[in-house]
Amino acid sequence: MVLEGILAVILSPACLLVTLLGVIVGIIFGSIPGLSATMAVVLFLPMSFGLEPISGISLLMGLYIGGISGGCISAVLLKIPGTPSSISTVFDGGPMADRGEAGKAIGISILYSFIGGIISLIALIFISPYLAAITLKFTAFEYFSIALFSLTIIASMSGKSVLNGLLSGLLGMALAFVGISPIDGFMRFNFDSINLLNGFDIVAVLIGLFAVTDIIQTGANRKKLAEKGKLIQYSLTGFGISLKEFKAQFVNMMRSALIGLGIGILPGIGGSTSGLLSYSAAQNASKYPEKFGTGIIDGVIASETANNATVGGALIPLLTMGIPGSTVAAVILGGLTIHGITPGPLIFVKNGVFMYAIFTALLVANVYMLIVEYAGLKWFVKLMGIPKHILLPIVMVLCAVGAYATGNNVFDVWSIFAFGMLGVILKKLSITTTPFIIGYILSGMAEENLRRALIVSKGDLMPFITRPISALFLLVAVISVVMIVLKNKASRKATA
Repeated sequence: MVLEGILAVILSPACLLVTLLGVIVGIIFGSIPGLSATMAVVLFLPMSFGLEPISGISLLMGLYIGGISGGCISAVLLKIPGTPSSISTVFDGGPMADRGEAGKAIGISILYSFIGGIISLIALIFISPYLAAITLKFTAFEYFSIALFSLTIIASMSGKSVLNGLLSGLLGMALAFVGISPIDGFMRFNFDSINLLNGFDIVAVLIGLFAVTDIIQTGANRKKLAEKGKLIQYSLTGFGISLKEFKAQFVNMMRSALIGLGIGILPGIGGSTSGLLSYSAAQNASKYPEKFGTGIIDGVIASETANNATVGGALIPLLTMGIPGSTVAAVILGGLTIHGITPGPLIFVKNGVFMYAIFTALLVANVYMLIVEYAGLKWFVKLMGIPKHILLPIVMVLCAVGAYATGNNVFDVWSIFAFGMLGVILKKLSITTTPFIIGYILSGMAEENLRRALIVSKGDLMPFITRPISALFLLVAVISVVMIVLKNKASRKATA
């Protein structure tokens, strides 16, 4: 009877309308570079307070789902990740759009965003208490080992020259050290500038390297600037993927969903890491790894399945232990608390009614996301038909607004231009920027947890090896690097 009552409320026209509003607004925020799901939830959090608890929860879930999935739109069409979670979608989604397959790329992104979300919802419903218990065993030693393993992605994404990839990754790591150091608060490389105390904002880095770099390069080429946009055929059979392709990608889909789910459960890592890890895993397991980055559906599927599976994963520690697994989850925690919901081990006993409401809201929001983004597909791809001399200035303005909106700091606007010029220089030197992004994102996590671990062990490195979970990730990292080196040697011999 209780469950029937919940369904009657959450499936009422008013609640369904609120959820739809949340999804649409989330998609808009996710698709505009610089804006994010976090910003959408923060801005609409006060509105949720004025609603009934179940309606307020539905609004927040809709914003969360829409915000994460919306990032694929600009990632494919503009080669700009709308959210950090969509970084790896750019790698293959962008090239697909360049050759006139933007509709297919977005269609596949939408479908696998939905699948990733549903898989994570199933995990949230049935196995969340057990998964949350496992995460309690993770300490700074395990988190550092995970970060070190994740950094091995640099080797697999270095292109033809591993040395250039390593240089790019090390440069990203070096710039991540700018600002106040974790734990001891020591000032590093800020050159007495107050703007550099917190380092460079990740949004500014992403916008600069992915968007501003391309805008500068296109603007420098008058012939390319004068080109008319490409009119893309957007009428697709289903979501742009055949049944044969779907079956072929099943293992990739499930592997990526599990990676996204696992990364989501671990607090503080985020969707960008899960997307990059799943992309790297798909490339390493592929029979044609050299095609990754040229515009194949494997990379898009890996990225979008993983980053949407992270949503449900991040809610598992939030609901079962009160520990937010991401920034958005932290904001949602505040919203749940104000509505009288206390996350923790006893949430099913004390707030079981609202747990069912959260599950149902997530299901409805995922369905809405699928419908809204698919219905808007023909409008999304029309962006590619806008002449570049009109589109690029608009994109540049949106980039500047997005960078400023993140921290209300003009310095972030100047940062996007600086990183844009850095991207141009790296491309002129034939150095790929992907390892730079990976190094920048992961180095902070690696440094902080290394420091914490060494404080706990009083400088002893043995716990990294003697703790089973930590040792497992270190072993996998070594195996990953060895396999990549062997693959590169084999490819050089084949081309010799």
